[in-house]
Amino acid sequence: MIAGDNGPVHWSLVVPLKPLALAKSRLSEATGGAMRPRFALAFAQDTVSRALSCRTVRDVVVVTDDPLAAAELAALGARVVPDPPGAGLNAALAHGAAEVRALRPAAAVAALNADLPALRPDELERVLASARHFPRAFLADAAGIGTTFLSAAPGTELRPAFGGHSRQRHLASGAVEIELDGVESIRRDVDTGGDLRAALALGVGPRTAARCATAPLAWSS
Repeated sequence: MIAGDNGPVHWSLVVPLKPLALAKSRLSEATGGAMRPRFALAFAQDTVSRALSCRTVRDVVVVTDDPLAAAELAALGARVVPDPPGAGLNAALAHGAAEVRALRPAAAVAALNADLPALRPDELERVLASARHFPRAFLADAAGIGTTFLSAAPGTELRPAFGGHSRQRHLASGAVEIELDGVESIRRDVDTGGDLRAALALGVGPRTAARCATAPLAWSS
């Protein structure tokens, strides 16, 4: 276990977000190219807002070089740091974890995708409660191929390996897979129109819901 007592562990979450103009390219068919960055921002806003309302989340660190996203997510209460590595998702996550531990060396840290608009705080709390029992743990995405969450206990490096078939890479790295029922909102990342439709069925946050209400969507993918 992370802590020697039975009290709650308070986590720092690291959320990476690429520049909005480059984000969610596979969503263009459903949303249109002009609206795609707005959806990417709405996903991130709902993800961060709901993560911050989770009782065992101490803070959320967003790693991004996008000025609009930085301002909007900071307004929600996130700490925003730039992405000086500029070397992709995993470098951004490692940088964010280092930023957390520069201030609190004994922090429990977890990486969380920025595209979880259906995230429910109670489900995130269950995932974090499970993660506290292991040095490193992860949650697979809804397809069972990728990863939406990766944790590292105090004194343990995060060692992120997100992207593509990351479930197998995280398993091979020694991270323990979290196997919980009823945490679909943490597994449901959104890359395509079909993913967005599935997230809407779960119940998305207000910013994503508002964006969907004002933009016609094509559900062919």
